[in-house]
Amino acid sequence: MAEDDRTRTGGCLCGGVRYTIRGPARAVIFCHCEQCRRTSGHFVAATACAPNDLELTRRDSLRWYASSSSADRGFCATCGSNLFWRPRTGDRISIMAGTLDAPTGLDGAEHIYVGSKSDYYTIHDGLPQQYGWEP
Repeated sequence: MAEDDRTRTGGCLCGGVRYTIRGPARAVIFCHCEQCRRTSGHFVAATACAPNDLELTRRDSLRWYASSSSADRGFCATCGSNLFWRPRTGDRISIMAGTLDAPTGLDGAEHIYVGSKSDYYTIHDGLPQQYGWEP
């Protein structure tokens, strides 16, 4: 499914963070890099939108962690939900797809950083696989 302009909502496990996406959402990309594996416990499935299309409707427990010199990760300080990834420069904010309320209307697009994936699983879904990522 291509990007569409439907309104989507989501949030963390405890409800301390809620958000609304008003505008196009990218198809889901599966990231297997070491940082994503460590913050999620597996690999990350994330959509993305323009920063101005993301409205935080509740942010009581939202915290940001500088995970590298170029990006921050947003999470809930109460329940620990991994919610967002944002580059310090750029035109998007990534949203962990599992935090979206269903139905999302999104499909998977590709796997990135597969050279960093762990050894306990294989990828068999037929989606394109990239060693790195070309936005």
